[in-house]
Amino acid sequence: DVTLDPDTAHPNLILSNDGKQVRHGDIKQKLPNNPERFDYYPGVLGKEGFSSGKFYFEVQLKGKTDWNLGVARESINRKGLITVCPQNGFWTVALRNGNEYWACTGPVKPQKVGVFVDYEEGLVSFYDV
Repeated sequence: DVTLDPDTAHPNLILSNDGKQVRHGDIKQKLPNNPERFDYYPGVLGKEGFSSGKFYFEVQLKGKTDWNLGVARESINRKGLITVCPQNGFWTVALRNGNEYWACTGPVKPQKVGVFVDYEEGLVSFYDV
C-alpha cells in the first residue's frame, strides 16, 4: 500500500487527499521549492522507503497514455533535467504516446535472459540472469 509524498511532488502534479492517487494538472501549483521536490521532471515518490525485504504494489493505469512507474533510490537528483535510468538511481517501465512501452535500462546488455510463464494467470516475466 503506497502513499505518495506531497513534499516530493512536482508542482504540476495534484495528489488526492489520501495520497493514493495523482494526476497531472494544467496549472503549476505554488508550492515551496524544498530539496525533496521535483522541479522539472513531473515526478512524485512514495512516503515510505525501504532498505531490505520484498515488496509488491499495484498501480491503476487504465486509460493513461504517458507514465513512468518503478522504484528509485532516496538519493536521486530531483532538480533539473533527469535521465531516468539505473545509473541515476531509477528502475522503471514507461508508456509513451499511448502505445510505446519502454523498460528504462542501463547501457549494459544482458548476456542471458530468463523468461517465466504462468499460463493460468496469463503472466510473463523477464529476468536478467
